Amino acid sequence: MIKAGIIGGTGYTGVELLRLLIQHPGAEVTTISSRSEKGKNVADVFPSLRGYTDLKFCDPDEGGLERCDVVFSATPNGVAMTHARALMDKGVRLIDLSADFRIRDVEEWARWYQLEHACPELLADAVYGLPEINRESIKDALLVANPGCYPTCVILGLTPLLETGLVDPDQLIADAKSGVSGAGRGASVGALLCETSDSFKAYAAPGHRHLPEIRQALTQVAQQTVDLTFVPHLVPMIRGIEATLYGRLNDPSADLTALYQKRYAREPFVDVMPDGSHPDTRSVRGSNTVRIACHRPQDGNTAVILAVEDNLVKGAAGQAIQNMNLMFGLAETEGLQAAALWP
Repeated sequence: MIKAGIIGGTGYTGVELLRLLIQHPGAEVTTISSRSEKGKNVADVFPSLRGYTDLKFCDPDEGGLERCDVVFSATPNGVAMTHARALMDKGVRLIDLSADFRIRDVEEWARWYQLEHACPELLADAVYGLPEINRESIKDALLVANPGCYPTCVILGLTPLLETGLVDPDQLIADAKSGVSGAGRGASVGALLCETSDSFKAYAAPGHRHLPEIRQALTQVAQQTVDLTFVPHLVPMIRGIEATLYGRLNDPSADLTALYQKRYAREPFVDVMPDGSHPDTRSVRGSNTVRIACHRPQDGNTAVILAVEDNLVKGAAGQAIQNMNLMFGLAETEGLQAAALWP
């Protein structure tokens, strides 16, 4: 039985990790930390977990994290890098759900996140935790950088086109939309009901900090520099991401759906839909699945790829557990086989 710890257990990602892990047949959560809720029963803070756990929130410095086999860090950016070295020195494997170890170039990371990195020497050892492109490296990793929610959807949506050279890598567009939970659980005016309900808007159009992460991964896939225009949007729903992706085809005669079905045929958490499909976010709510459909409007030379995911599951906690399964030699789907909620 894998002994797991969670740092930052009171955010949406933290509680989603706990929800999935307490039902995992091969893992046991032995400690969950929160300085703000220290000493409180988890089930009192999150009544949805009543009857499932007797854990109490503890201080991360006092909760015995060093006795865990793996620790999930579900903290804001800039926190995981302060405790990564100490945990790893004690033989604990770390899965970081923040952005602290996703970008290899420390100067670029500092430019986008406006922080000085506390342990840049670990960046070279961190494995980007997207199993569909880095599965073998994840298995042996001590430190996994869990991908961001937008990057997961965009990267998986564009990978088959770039791997095969079917699109111009200099003319890619990602038009993505996220539910409000992507902004986190902290109080902010922009996430208030009256601000988000019955409204729809783009944000960070000049440059979102997930952009360098996406470009880095797509450059790896394409084996050449990739230029991407990425514009995120906020939509009035709680969970879910939809990404509409555009690329200029080098071979308009290619069968896109067949290409994607072949590429992801053995991927348990990628579902490529039949021609003419339009996946919606509620079809993946609560599941670890990315659902994809391919289009070529008016038989032209533009590929339009539609991809949806639950930002808290495949875009965060579910993918982290998928990585844990790989790291400890379990079946990749262990604890993640629940169907999506409907409606």
